[in-house]
Amino acid sequence: MTSIQLTDPHTAPTYASTPHQRLIESLLFDPRDAVFVRLWLRSLALVVPVIVLTYLYFSWWVAPFVFAFQVAWMAPPVILMLHNTMHRPFFKRWRVLNRVVPYSMSALFGIPTGYMEHHVGMHHAENNLRGDLSSTMKYQRDNFFHWLAYVARFLLLIQVELSAYLVKKGRAPLAIRAISSDVVHLLGMAALSFVHWQATVVCFLLPYVAVRFAMMAGNWGQHAFIDPSRPGDSYVNSITCINAAYNARCFNDGYHIGHHVKQNRHWTEMPKDFLDNLEKYQREGCVVFHGVDFFMVSVLLWTRQYGFLARRFVRLPGDTRTDAEVIDFLKARTRAIPLAAPEGLVANA
Repeated sequence: MTSIQLTDPHTAPTYASTPHQRLIESLLFDPRDAVFVRLWLRSLALVVPVIVLTYLYFSWWVAPFVFAFQVAWMAPPVILMLHNTMHRPFFKRWRVLNRVVPYSMSALFGIPTGYMEHHVGMHHAENNLRGDLSSTMKYQRDNFFHWLAYVARFLLLIQVELSAYLVKKGRAPLAIRAISSDVVHLLGMAALSFVHWQATVVCFLLPYVAVRFAMMAGNWGQHAFIDPSRPGDSYVNSITCINAAYNARCFNDGYHIGHHVKQNRHWTEMPKDFLDNLEKYQREGCVVFHGVDFFMVSVLLWTRQYGFLARRFVRLPGDTRTDAEVIDFLKARTRAIPLAAPEGLVANA
């Protein structure tokens, strides 16, 4: 790309000034977040009836469509809604909704109930360095078998490791909340299995597992290209994906560098921040792609499609590298980083 033009949303949706809308806005710290309240209400209105009908009239022939609707279509924007609302104050009135919204969405879509404790309490604090339980540093990021080891560790050990981490950091209440909420989630699924085990598998157990796979696949792509000389620098341990359909559906989640540099930046401000800092992104050696999302980046790495990635690589101002040179650059950024390597800068985490 010789000139960078963004098609990603840079304003929040606007709604007619109805009594309903005015009530929503009066509850919030930021009126722009009305879109999240509407998404929450829409998710309840659409997904709850689908789940009830699945329990009443279960069919294995219909099950794939239920899964596709619930997990593939509805869950991604909901996950990113929760991601945004955990980084910024959300409800200023009826504050109980600050708990009701994430827990209700976790129940419906299988989202980890300890998402906030993991993401804000640990991931951003450690910024993909060794202390980050979801760190990609020690793995070869273009090796699918390394990815399998990475996700297996998360699925099998995350509750124990996260609780131990939070207790060690003096955040025992967060550890208790993370593990107790997940136990309640699991017990709820176990109880529902006595009502209708097939429907419980489709509506609750499969989303519980699939969303965890998806979230770790996204994190893998987000932190796949790391400068080994400064792996704690957010400009070179994260990537940004612009002009992707995913950004339009999921509140500009592709701007991951900007998010790690300032984690409470509002999603509508991400594109402008990127354009305002193009020279800095070029100077720092940032990795930016266009027309792909993090999940596609992960798949392209697992299949080692570096040529495709090079064609999607954004040439920032002053960058005249050929595709071959970009491929060499990207390959160097995916190599496993030994544990003895310096951790680098963490000032902008």
